[in-house]
Amino acid sequence: MKLPRDFTNVFNWILDNLIPPIIRDSRLLVKPFFWLIFKNKGNYFLNFKDKVIGLGHNELIDYYKKTSAAHIQRETDLNKKSIAFILNNIVGDSVLDISCGRGYLSKKIVEELSIEVTGVDFIIDSELKNSKNPLFLEGSIENIPYPDKHFDTVISTHTLEHVKDIHQAIRELRRVCKKRLIIVVPKQREYKYTFDLHVHFFPYKHSILKLMQNKKGACLCLSQDWLYYE
Repeated sequence: MKLPRDFTNVFNWILDNLIPPIIRDSRLLVKPFFWLIFKNKGNYFLNFKDKVIGLGHNELIDYYKKTSAAHIQRETDLNKKSIAFILNNIVGDSVLDISCGRGYLSKKIVEELSIEVTGVDFIIDSELKNSKNPLFLEGSIENIPYPDKHFDTVISTHTLEHVKDIHQAIRELRRVCKKRLIIVVPKQREYKYTFDLHVHFFPYKHSILKLMQNKKGACLCLSQDWLYYE
C-alpha cells in the first residue's frame, strides 16, 4: 500500500478517538482486520507488544525487517506540514537525517537548500550507497557513528517510537547536535493491537515534553504528528 501520511493520520485519529478501547484491545475482534491488511504477517503485528520486551537490539531489527514488506510502502512517513517546518527551520550548513529510511527527506533538503546532508539508517538501500550528497551510511540511532557536535542540525523523524532504549537515543541525538534538534513522532494512544510496530506512544504534548526534559524545547502538533525542536 502507498497511502500518504496525511491520509493515514486521519485514519489513526478515528481509531484512537472513535473506536472504544474494549474493541481496540480485543484480539478476537481486531484479528480479521490485521489479516486483511497484513495477510500472513498479521500475527507479527498482533504479537508484537508481548514479544518486544524480550527482544534484543538485533532481534528487534530482524523483526522490523520481516514485516517491512507487509507494511505501508511510501516515500516518507512525514506529513506535508512537518516537511515544510523542517525545511524552514534548519540551522547551519550540515544536517544529519538519522534513521533516514529511503532517503526522501535527506534528498529533499539537498534539493531545496543545497547544503551538506548525511542520512543514517540500519539498512541503506543499494541504490543510495553511491550518493555523495546526501551521503548515506549504515548505523544506529542508539550509537551514532560521529563525534560530538558534528552536525549543525540533527533531525529524527518517526524513529523514537520504535527504539527500545529511547533515553540512549535522545542522548545520542543531543551529543552529535551543535545548534538545532528536530524530532517528529506520531500523536497516538497506546493500545495492545496497533497497525504499526511502535514501542512508545505519545498521545499528549506533555508526553513529549516530559520525555525531552528541556525547558527551552518547544512542541507543535502538525496534522496529528508531534514536532519537537530545541
